[in-house]
Amino acid sequence: MDNKTRPAADAIVALGSNIGDKIENVERAVACLIEAGDVELKSRSRIYKTPPWGITDQDWFVNACVGVRTSLEPHALLARCLAVEEKMGRRRAEKWGPRIIDLDVLVYGDVELSDDALTLPHPHITKRGFVLAPMADIAPDLVLDGRTIAEWLATQDLKGIEAIEPE
Repeated sequence: MDNKTRPAADAIVALGSNIGDKIENVERAVACLIEAGDVELKSRSRIYKTPPWGITDQDWFVNACVGVRTSLEPHALLARCLAVEEKMGRRRAEKWGPRIIDLDVLVYGDVELSDDALTLPHPHITKRGFVLAPMADIAPDLVLDGRTIAEWLATQDLKGIEAIEPE
């Protein structure tokens, strides 16, 4: 990724929820993410209603993305995301199972890394319409693996994915 394709913010974080007041859960998670002052909200997507993925016999999700500017290093931003999940009561009982909130660091500037805790850019962005749709709201021209987010979005089956907040 070069500077021409870098998003307007330092990092993009995906949020999702399918338990309780889903929209409120996303709103609360964004507030918790930025409350310490070292993560600044720069942009946010619309909220999307999306079908469950992975384990499909569960309630529908809401998904969104936020662009943030931060002084936190990538692993510290991930730690903040995990702390927000814990604060909101997330319990990791089942992979891809129901969750009150999920936060994922998708990209962090032009950083590329892979270790046991974090892979950047997130390795599944280009395969998941529920991530690409909100990401396209805030970074349509960001290039990953030779295509823009908007181009990757055009390759997806978007059945059941719909914005529930107006532009």
